[in-house]
Amino acid sequence: LVHINFADNENPVIDKLSVDFEQYDYSLCIVDTKGSHADLSGEYSAIPIDMKKVAAYFKKEYLTQVAEEEFYREIPRIREVVGDRCVLRAIHFFDDNRRVGQEVEALRANQFGRFKELVRESGNSSYKYLQNVYANMDFENQSIPMALALSEKELEDNGVCRVHGGGFAGTIQVFIKNDAVNAYQATMEYYFGKGSCHVLKIRKYGGIRVIGG
Repeated sequence: LVHINFADNENPVIDKLSVDFEQYDYSLCIVDTKGSHADLSGEYSAIPIDMKKVAAYFKKEYLTQVAEEEFYREIPRIREVVGDRCVLRAIHFFDDNRRVGQEVEALRANQFGRFKELVRESGNSSYKYLQNVYANMDFENQSIPMALALSEKELEDNGVCRVHGGGFAGTIQVFIKNDAVNAYQATMEYYFGKGSCHVLKIRKYGGIRVIGG
């Protein structure tokens, strides 16, 4: 795993994390919900546009340049200028930037339970505040929320799930106990089709080039 800080896009800070999920008896599953990414460019681009609108209220280009305390103090005025969705997405930005650091700290301290709590919190924030689990223009198709709902029913106390990647369509990620993987995979593939649930193992070596003999 890597933790990347993009505050300076020209010089991102890349921090390698040595994490072996096997020591926690957990696997990572990625579930392809078969949702279409067609015509979603506007949905994706609206997220940074909305956040930049909030930053512009403070005469800044990015939310990283805005003090969180000042943001909350100005919310009544910001809502009048840019609307509620922009404010909610900014709330997610501030919370999730802080949460990522907490996830890194939890993994480094071998506090896997805390890491899972933070994954769940981040996923809930993506759903409620970032609002990237389905497209408003196509509200009848909600494959990501469907996968999350069915996953929570199946997982119970055996793991956590959240939207994966940019959202709106595509995949969810699941951290799940090894002894619950087979049942979970069977359930997801019943709902979303054979081969939809990919069980992954994270290598301790990170990104490497493999040269065949």
